[in-house]
Amino acid sequence: MNHPAPTTTPVLRLTGVTLRLGRDQQQVTALDEVDLAVAPGEFVAVIGPSGSGKSSLLAVGGGLQSPTRGAVHVAGVDLTTLKEHQRTAHRRRHIGYVFQQANLFTSLTAREQLLLTAHVAGRLDAATRRRADDLLEAVGMTARAGHRPDRLSGGERQRVGIARALVLAPEVLLVDEPTSALDRARARDIVDLLAERTRLHRTATVMVTHDHEILDAADRVLTLRDGRLS
Repeated sequence: MNHPAPTTTPVLRLTGVTLRLGRDQQQVTALDEVDLAVAPGEFVAVIGPSGSGKSSLLAVGGGLQSPTRGAVHVAGVDLTTLKEHQRTAHRRRHIGYVFQQANLFTSLTAREQLLLTAHVAGRLDAATRRRADDLLEAVGMTARAGHRPDRLSGGERQRVGIARALVLAPEVLLVDEPTSALDRARARDIVDLLAERTRLHRTATVMVTHDHEILDAADRVLTLRDGRLS
């Protein structure tokens, strides 16, 4: 199903994307002919029941998983045409990803998590260091910036993961359940931050969530059910 096209050239576009998982009689269609276009500065929320394909949508859109068929364009490049190392390099340059589980490095402090992301991308400069500190302050983690993940709560780890995804001001931001470990007040602050950074940096943001109380931050709300986007 097609959805209203952005008024500017999309930085993220999925065209006819189908993803089948499993084999033979056990095969499941996680995504079914999905079309989606997200423009710079646009915040799109995707809702739907558990098992509807929301995490698969982010994985395919972020180049973490290849679709069975269809095209996935990020910053003008079809990820499905790239070799794995090329896809990884393109993802590092253009995509920020907030995982449902923060996936932090156990040996690094909260601040070091952000700086490592910049270092790997070859963008660890004074401006990025300042942005890292600003983001840690924005997510309420300045006082905990020197702590490693085993000294942080689940909600604190999630906030560090969000700051890490934003530190390079990516062209595309993919966000998986950003408020699942947060209380109501903190959830609102985090979603407002995502919306603010989306507009400030002209990022194309897709957020999947079960939390209907934060949907007002999005420009569009789409529903994914049985692999179909509507």
